[in-house]
Amino acid sequence: MPVQFYLRRLTIVTAISLAAFPLEAQRPARSGDARQYADPRTGPTEKPPLHARHWLAITGKPLSATAGAQIFEKGGNAVDAAAAMLAAGCTMWDTLSCGGETQALIYNPHTGKVIGIDALGVAPTGATKEFYRKAGYAFPPEYGPLAAVTPGTVGGLLTMLAEYGKLSLAQVLAPAIQMADGYPIEAQLTNTIERNKSWIKKWKYSPTIMLTHPGGAREAPEPGEIFVQKDLAATWRKLVETEQQSLRAGKTRKEAIYAAYDRFYKGDIAQELVRGVREDGGLFTMQDLANWKVHIEEPLHVSYKGIEVYKLPIWQQGPAMLQALNILENADVKSMGYNSPKYLHLIYQTMSMAFADRDFYYGDPYFPPEEPVRGLLSKEYAKARYAQIDWSKKRRRIHTWRSSRAGTSAPLSCAIRRRVDSRTGPCPPYPRRPVIPSRTI
Repeated sequence: MPVQFYLRRLTIVTAISLAAFPLEAQRPARSGDARQYADPRTGPTEKPPLHARHWLAITGKPLSATAGAQIFEKGGNAVDAAAAMLAAGCTMWDTLSCGGETQALIYNPHTGKVIGIDALGVAPTGATKEFYRKAGYAFPPEYGPLAAVTPGTVGGLLTMLAEYGKLSLAQVLAPAIQMADGYPIEAQLTNTIERNKSWIKKWKYSPTIMLTHPGGAREAPEPGEIFVQKDLAATWRKLVETEQQSLRAGKTRKEAIYAAYDRFYKGDIAQELVRGVREDGGLFTMQDLANWKVHIEEPLHVSYKGIEVYKLPIWQQGPAMLQALNILENADVKSMGYNSPKYLHLIYQTMSMAFADRDFYYGDPYFPPEEPVRGLLSKEYAKARYAQIDWSKKRRRIHTWRSSRAGTSAPLSCAIRRRVDSRTGPCPPYPRRPVIPSRTI
């Protein structure tokens, strides 16, 4: 089976809108403008400004963006385009793979609401601390089948396509299938493969796919060489086949796409995935894949000076940005001047406090204990955190919230904790909290 399913656990975050919309990038400063080089946001750039009226496809990979553009030209909406870009990106495994995860924020202009897609994989049931300690690990390894969580990329792609897309799975996967059949591989990826070939050789099926010149001085493909991933192409075609069979049987578009979902997580694709991973020492079971599911969530949001900002919940670190914006709202940031010492000092301490809370509080909201999200994102808490900024010097160690009482440590004030859980009695004591080293931005 292809190494893409478990070699690396990576993330894609996609912010998408269901409607095409006018978009204009920042214009570079004109000649003679006094600010031409003072602010990099308005200075010259190697990347030209982009302008669009009807649609815009942006990813870190030009070929993925091309896939999105093709879908827009076929009449697809932004979700169709994002799904196509995601699938195309899975052919370039240095950035994304079928074994990764999908995170998405989708704005629905028909309802005016923002939707969150949580397709984060979870550890297989056999991945217990007892297992790893018995195997000689202090912590789970960083790479390989024992580091793998249930693959979320495909589930997230299929879910958001079924729920919010317009086109068929066959149309959306067409660019990815074409690439998996063979495309001229870019130099960046070939060099990544060459640098990591010692890791690639650790697993049974990986060298056949990735190292096209075994035994040579350079075993990775050459830049521009036609890179073929037959197993990945076969997997995409099986999903399309299932969709088309379901449509011929009278199923709706959504039902047909979810039939493809079931084939990946419960059918023959799942069986092959489990076989291949376990053959290399992994822990996946059919039950692990069948029990995993995508969550369609209500994202978290704050209002920053009248601008509504959304992030996915605290199973990832996005809400730290929301906390930082709440803190910054107490300052006149614009008057400080872009990149001035005072501006950088404020941003540094603000982000450090948000990251300290992130490291202590954030976790999986689908498992206890419940995190005090409402309190962390409250304006009251942000105001109290802002008051902790030391304007005279850099704080080398940033804590979670500490109360004014000497010798005590309370990450949230009593009032804020009551706001979280609606208790009216005395606040229970917190155990002592760790000191979190500050981050460099």
